[in-house]
Amino acid sequence: MEFIYKIMLIIHIFSAILGMGPGFVLIQVVSAAQSMSELRHAYEVRHRLHIFVMIGGILLLTTGLVMGAIHPYLFKTGWYIASILLYLIALALGPILLKPLAEPIKALLENYESEEIPHQYAQYAKKLFRYERVTSFIFIIIILLMIIKPTF
Repeated sequence: MEFIYKIMLIIHIFSAILGMGPGFVLIQVVSAAQSMSELRHAYEVRHRLHIFVMIGGILLLTTGLVMGAIHPYLFKTGWYIASILLYLIALALGPILLKPLAEPIKALLENYESEEIPHQYAQYAKKLFRYERVTSFIFIIIILLMIIKPTF
């Protein structure tokens, strides 16, 4: 059983790199765009990166829970429970908050004709990026919890 745990741990670590790594640069990918063509392309790249975030995220949750099933004492440790709760909160922010905030940007990218980036974009992006930064901060806390494993 310990061998399976070690395999899950390896998958878990690579999933964190695959899933969380690109998530930390999603804002930067679109921030340098100077025209609507560049912005559209940047959002296309962002979408492709987000696929890695989703796959890595699913693997993270799955392997984390499997490791907990192999070593049930983890469910009694504060860092493990806090990590799972924070992860579920961050996961819920996607469809509840981030997706609705991204919809006006998506519509703008599909329907806006000029090459100049409209002023509304900055307002939409500022609000979306604020909550994406909150999500990234939650992931940083989770990473820290997994590294230092505080007792509480």
